[in-house]
Amino acid sequence: MTVTTTTATDAVLQTARDLVEPVTPDPHEPWTVQSLADGAAGTALLHVEAARRHAQPWRAAHRWITTAVSGRISAADTTGLFLGAPAVCFLLSTPPPEFDHLYAPARRAVHQHVLALAHRRTDAALARIDRGDLATFAEYDVFYGLAGIGSYLLRTSPESSALERVLRYLVALARPHGSDGRGLPGWWVRHDPQRGQRFPGGHGNVGTAHGITGPLLVLAQALRRGIEVPGHREAVSTICEHLDTWRQDTGTGPWWPELLTRRDFDGRDLPRPHDARPSWCYGTAGIARAGQLAGIALGDTGLQRLYEDALYRALRDPVQLANVTDAGICHGWAGIYQTAFRAAADALDPRLHELLPTLGHELLHHTRPEPATSPGLLNGATGTALALSTLATQKPPSTGWDACLLIN
Repeated sequence: MTVTTTTATDAVLQTARDLVEPVTPDPHEPWTVQSLADGAAGTALLHVEAARRHAQPWRAAHRWITTAVSGRISAADTTGLFLGAPAVCFLLSTPPPEFDHLYAPARRAVHQHVLALAHRRTDAALARIDRGDLATFAEYDVFYGLAGIGSYLLRTSPESSALERVLRYLVALARPHGSDGRGLPGWWVRHDPQRGQRFPGGHGNVGTAHGITGPLLVLAQALRRGIEVPGHREAVSTICEHLDTWRQDTGTGPWWPELLTRRDFDGRDLPRPHDARPSWCYGTAGIARAGQLAGIALGDTGLQRLYEDALYRALRDPVQLANVTDAGICHGWAGIYQTAFRAAADALDPRLHELLPTLGHELLHHTRPEPATSPGLLNGATGTALALSTLATQKPPSTGWDACLLIN
């Protein structure tokens, strides 16, 4: 192994050692352990990956999994891929075959609740569309919405009627509001990015975590795997056309705004400075991976190359890179590295693969030696260590943990 991969391996194992003992669930907030973002479910993914890829003992993984499922598992309509029954089922889909018998009965039982949840949530979302009301993040986003639930179903139940209905909903989401076809985008939300009410007319979110890029990733991944519903290809093309409309081209590379206000949309203008960061959650990394997968799914090599070039140029753009200041998954170097690694594996453009060593060095440089202070997957040491595991092995995750980011 090179010095870089050896250092990355050491960092992964050190984080696993630092996080070997699960915290006791808070009796007043027992659901927090079911969180992929910052709870035991997310940290358990690190221990499962460490056992499968780095030959660590299974005991630590089992303790964290047990903690994650220790309380009443919620399948309420407010749960999604990052919290509650879908998060638990995602975790329980990752143990290796030799230990799967320990978790399969629980996974099968909870999975039935996720299927029912998907149908209920789809019913409510389609009814909202029929009423002509504006959406909310919680309806469709990656963390708690139907994009995240759809990603879980694509991973575990690709032939289910639940996945088919989620995909039909995402196709409907891509259609504009209004019968004349000239209204706001179907994913326009009535609130501001913090789910308040300060934005007159709501906003259109462009990012992966809460915006239309999340549904694009699900639609493209399904289509790539031969799963298609009526209007599927048209929806993928519509979303790509929207992204193309709002792409901002500069001398150092394209970038996309995080969101569009009603004034932006009505004026078809974006009078804001270039202040984006190329993150997974809102930036060019997540958007470009979605566009690349859309090109692959549609068999459109021109579209694929356009987004691969956008990703390459963004990850060499000093203006965008200057805004990346932490090592986390959500908006830091771990998310950038993991996304670029997945994109490079599918790329027609060899420059993306050539860029990975530089990105790996940046990830290591920004990794902090105090993981226990922030153990979460999205913004803490768990997520950073998972990306470092990819850097260390130069292989896709054995658990497929990055399916929760929809970039796999």
